[in-house]
Amino acid sequence: MTDAIDETLSSHNKTPEPVPEAGMFGHAVNAVGLLFAIGILAAAGLLFYEVVMRYAFDSPTRWVHETVVFLSASAFVFGGLYAAAIDKHIRVVLFYDRLNAGMKRAFDVAISLACLVSSLFFAWAAWLSVERAAWTPQGDFRLETSGSAWNPPYPGLLKIFLLIIMILLAIQFAIFTVNYLRKKAK
Repeated sequence: MTDAIDETLSSHNKTPEPVPEAGMFGHAVNAVGLLFAIGILAAAGLLFYEVVMRYAFDSPTRWVHETVVFLSASAFVFGGLYAAAIDKHIRVVLFYDRLNAGMKRAFDVAISLACLVSSLFFAWAAWLSVERAAWTPQGDFRLETSGSAWNPPYPGLLKIFLLIIMILLAIQFAIFTVNYLRKKAK
């Protein structure tokens, strides 16, 4: 009985592994995910710090709120790539689970191709946003800032990060497509 409980507890404490079809790229995404998990913990710590500074010492900060939003938004954006690598993205399984192995393979290829094309379109849209957020009309490099009293370049950085993630997501779906095509139907 205790072995079953220990096995259940240890399986819940493990970091999800990427599916084999994600390839080495998926393993790299999985490893980098730890940094964003630490970023979420840092954001929580910063919020606690802000509460203490504001209510215990009557000395609120100018930088914590925007930093917490940036860290949280970065983790959220990365989460899409991470969910794809570990195959935990949204999937309607009502019909999919009833398919035979050959049809599942065909659906996996079609879904991966559709996601690849979608990711490329989103990357293009992100690029259009980066053009406005990273360069002045004269062509000088200058990141868009928040406009607050602290005025960090977080909006520009986040838009660049979104572009990078969309490109990486397209690469991940290209890898999925190739690996699903190579996979033999069981």
